[in-house]
Amino acid sequence: MKPRLSAASRPLLLLGLSTGIALALAAPAQAYDLLNDWPTRFKTASGVEYGVRGTIQYDSNHFSDDTLPNGTARFDDLETWRRKETYLYARKSGVWELAAGYDFQSHVWVDAYFRLFTKTAGDLRVGQIKTPVGFEEGAIGSGSTTFMERALPVQAVSQGRRIGLDWTYEKVPGWLLNTGVFSGGDLNGDNDGTTWAGRAVYNPVKNESSVVHLGIAASIEERDDGIARIRARPEANLTPIRLIDTGNLTGTDQIRRVGLEGAWAQGPFSLQGEFLTVDASRRTARNFAAEGAYLYGSWVVTGETRPYKSGAFGNVKPNNDYGAVEVGLRYSTLDLNDGVVAGGKQHDWTLGVNWYIGQHFKLQANHIRAFSDKGALALDPKISELRAQISF
Repeated sequence: MKPRLSAASRPLLLLGLSTGIALALAAPAQAYDLLNDWPTRFKTASGVEYGVRGTIQYDSNHFSDDTLPNGTARFDDLETWRRKETYLYARKSGVWELAAGYDFQSHVWVDAYFRLFTKTAGDLRVGQIKTPVGFEEGAIGSGSTTFMERALPVQAVSQGRRIGLDWTYEKVPGWLLNTGVFSGGDLNGDNDGTTWAGRAVYNPVKNESSVVHLGIAASIEERDDGIARIRARPEANLTPIRLIDTGNLTGTDQIRRVGLEGAWAQGPFSLQGEFLTVDASRRTARNFAAEGAYLYGSWVVTGETRPYKSGAFGNVKPNNDYGAVEVGLRYSTLDLNDGVVAGGKQHDWTLGVNWYIGQHFKLQANHIRAFSDKGALALDPKISELRAQISF
């Protein structure tokens, strides 16, 4: 175990350094717009575009009120890179797209696919892509979330990325349909099995300033290794420690996941939430079922609207040189107790503040009040988090 930081000076230094850089970049009257105009792509005479995109994040996690009965701390304070995701891509607008991404921090392949666009029959995509259950994970990019980490139930239920083929149809106004089949694990050599999945989104309202989002997603996974494990980090993902965890559920043949998702946005205000369930069918023991939910509200104090496209929200685009400021409050809960499986219960409250500077820079601060109960151990840590992000 690494020792705790001796003081809270490092997170403050990180925030101060990031703020100083952002203020310098936000200085007016520059001949070249460092905040927005980055030369990350070029287009040939034939209309084919080549480029690079990425999300780079540096995080600090600081824990308190996490003392165990033996007097030791459950968590270590940590400060390191969270993501170093980099993609190379080529595309011809409305015809095809080829992309491959790698996270140089976690040393894993992320999205890597070939997409074919059609005018009337929707889009086909083959490669390693995200599975659709879990709105906050499957649809919203890792650099575009309102809070630094996904909510407890999304972490527990989402399958992440798999190798497969999917189809997306968005030709009927107000509707988005997505279905896919995933087989053979992922590009990192993990998660063998076969999954059938689908998602449907309906927008009774969708314009530049107002959105109503209603969605449902479901999947059926056939396991090759016969093992399932459902768990979640305490919405602080630098730590490997989970406060709630089912352990290995042996003899699992099939896992069924369902997600109900909803969102509303009106000008600078928005609400977003999900209800998620996961059921494991087991040969050698009683079947296991778990459920969780989250709900959060967001207010962009500077007046901008969270952009929405193709069934997902993106980062706020500032209207002013000094950027845009957003505040949010989230409640999340997850119950992993079922029968003899005592995976534990947890609920978190998270207060977040985001500062968007131009199109590429984002500073985030989260304070989490976590409440967990697993067996004889109840632990209610407080977590303070900071992030400096560059995306392009």
